[in-house]
Amino acid sequence: MVVRVIRLGSPRVKDEGTRIGTVRRPPRGVPKSAFASQNWYDVWFPNLAPSVETMKSGQAAGTADEWSAFFRKYRAEMATPENSRTLDLLAALSQHANFSVGCYCEDESRCHRSILRALLIEKGAKLV
Repeated sequence: MVVRVIRLGSPRVKDEGTRIGTVRRPPRGVPKSAFASQNWYDVWFPNLAPSVETMKSGQAAGTADEWSAFFRKYRAEMATPENSRTLDLLAALSQHANFSVGCYCEDESRCHRSILRALLIEKGAKLV
């Protein structure tokens, strides 16, 4: 059993399991009833998305220093007790179930999901 870190909207892979959208906002122009069938996500879980302020700083980051600042802000948000417990839960579930977490960004290296991947590994999650 494993967790995958994926780009939302991408084709699903065999045995992917439940797809969790860790994004601040649902996809625009897509009816809620079509989120799963169009491979966006099965469950929306914005709790693991960057805050709006942090998300905007990441989207605007044009330099390595600005990206590092985004990285630090998002990690600090995920270090709160509530978010840390959520990451603990996902890491534990990855030992017994297949599921995926993701975001819309095309380039994972410039997306919060790259940090989310690292956080899940630090918590002991089994990742693909």
